[in-house]
Amino acid sequence: MRKTERYRRFLDYFTTHFPAPETELHYCSPYELIVAVVLSAQCTDKRVNLVTPALFEQFPTPAHLAAASVEEIFPFIRSVSYPNNKAKHLAGLGRLLVQDFNSEVPSQLEDLQRLPGVGRKTANVVMSVIYNQPAMAVDTHVFRVSHRLGLVSKTATTPLAVEKELVRYIPEELVNKAHHWLILHGRYICVARQPKCGICPLTDICAYYQKVVKPTAALGLNTAQQLENEGTVE
Repeated sequence: MRKTERYRRFLDYFTTHFPAPETELHYCSPYELIVAVVLSAQCTDKRVNLVTPALFEQFPTPAHLAAASVEEIFPFIRSVSYPNNKAKHLAGLGRLLVQDFNSEVPSQLEDLQRLPGVGRKTANVVMSVIYNQPAMAVDTHVFRVSHRLGLVSKTATTPLAVEKELVRYIPEELVNKAHHWLILHGRYICVARQPKCGICPLTDICAYYQKVVKPTAALGLNTAQQLENEGTVE
């Protein structure tokens, strides 16, 4: 199957069945979103959503965060992954928002990446969700699903390479939605260890399913053995 056909089927399915996907992080402002995304690095959205209400009650604005010490922030986020580093990032993020951006979350990639704890992925999330820009944030779900479906080539071995290939084929007006589609599909169906191929609506275009799951299932191999072969999928 040609790559363009895979993209057409992928886009047709999700635009029909999930026309308005949204982030699962809870937020009420650009400030709250960027804080939540920083906290979500290597952590589940569910866990982040549990800690942010108390955090935002204590530090409701960038100015409040800027005035806080790392030691004051830490107790509110101790249950997320890498809380020490993230407390330092949040303290620095608050200060820089106040000092350089008039307490407003910037909309440009270069400005966002100046903020502590904000890499390209986090910046793309903010640009996509808050500012509706055609930015593709590549996390582990997007990386995994795009490879398994065959939307990106085997040679796309970095998040940036995956990002560039996805935005090349996805229409600009759908890029920010496709980011959510890939994340949610990876979170609930195309999971890392035991992908739920039996309920996946995209097996007809899925390179992983066609090249790994069907042949190995015919041989009676289990899911773990299938996953060992995943690296062979183009």
